[in-house]
Amino acid sequence: MSTGDAVNNAKKAAGYYAADCVENGMTIGLGTGSTVFYSMERLAERISEGLSVTGVPTSYQAARRAREYGITLTTLDDCTELDLAIDGADQIDPSMLLIKGRGAAQTRERCVAEAARRLLIVADESKLTERLSAVVPVEVLPFAASLVETRLRRLGGEPVVREGVKKDGPVITDNGNWIIDTDFGTIDDAAALETAINNLPGVMSCGIFTEFAEKTTVIVGKNDGVKIISD
Repeated sequence: MSTGDAVNNAKKAAGYYAADCVENGMTIGLGTGSTVFYSMERLAERISEGLSVTGVPTSYQAARRAREYGITLTTLDDCTELDLAIDGADQIDPSMLLIKGRGAAQTRERCVAEAARRLLIVADESKLTERLSAVVPVEVLPFAASLVETRLRRLGGEPVVREGVKKDGPVITDNGNWIIDTDFGTIDDAAALETAINNLPGVMSCGIFTEFAEKTTVIVGKNDGVKIISD
């Protein structure tokens, strides 16, 4: 089995397990990314068997995929309390602090995580780390991008505006903003850095997630099943 196949099998195992945690009649958050799409695939199978579920997608991409799978959708306008949310992460530490945002959807993902009673994070083992050190995506108003870059440097980061692929210029989020990917090296105090970044004028949300650890369960996919990590 190739490395790519092994990773995909692990993602599928995690995604399917999370989908099997969904109970009939639930309203759930649907994150953005390949592992969550496996959850949607399994939810589609369960819907065909009679499961009734409603989803709140965290991006246009997630909404399109959910519709393809026949998942009924709603929004936070109509449902501000969710039974659970299924989402991915770029990096997860032993205290279930997260770095997210590789898909540029962290602002909406934070809103959905706040609304959810439980947060299920699906990932393969490569996402586990002893200390957070991944690049931190920061969603910013284009008007304030240069200002925010200056302030991120003062916080010890090395910011770079994320450029589009097959598109000239910056990546544009679903909210019409830019992403500044910022390397802080190993992060000693994730909660303090998250607060400092999110308090900068012009910042919508950064990719550090520390406030949801108590309601987070991490489902780590492996080739022979899953490993569950919870507080």
